[in-house]
Amino acid sequence: MAKLIRAGAWRRLERPYTRKSKYRSKAFVRAVPANKIVKFEMGQLSKPLPYVVTLNSAVDIQIRHNALESARKSANRLLETKLGKQGFKLKIRVYPHHILRNNPLASGAGADRMSTGMKMSFGKAVGIAARVHKGQAIMEVHCNEKDLDLAKLALTRARHKFPAGGSLQVEKNPAYV
Repeated sequence: MAKLIRAGAWRRLERPYTRKSKYRSKAFVRAVPANKIVKFEMGQLSKPLPYVVTLNSAVDIQIRHNALESARKSANRLLETKLGKQGFKLKIRVYPHHILRNNPLASGAGADRMSTGMKMSFGKAVGIAARVHKGQAIMEVHCNEKDLDLAKLALTRARHKFPAGGSLQVEKNPAYV
């Protein structure tokens, strides 16, 4: 498998110039990479829980799908081991639509005969990312009052997987009756 380019290359929000379409003539990007996020909601899905802890973005940023999946795994593992499968609800609130492209330049002996340089440099699709704005919710955990500290810890661990920081917000769930 190819090595991933560091997150700093994709961190800032750029103009979304990628387009997926079911019509071949209108699709600028021919092949869209598969999304690595397995689940967007896990835990207790049937009944609402009284509190919601939300992880909000601190800056405008692009978060790659593999970072979102890594954050989901670390938060879910902690919550499942401590609370069981039905003691919480974890939800990812962003979806990676934006297609990341890279124009690889050849280097080494004979590269001048193969590489086109910046000519027709639209690039090949290498991944997908979620475009997140400042203050937007990235993930949330629904839990009981006694489990608030554990939910905060889980989202703090998830925050370390992202290329920028975020803030935690605790509020009562309006859907809880």
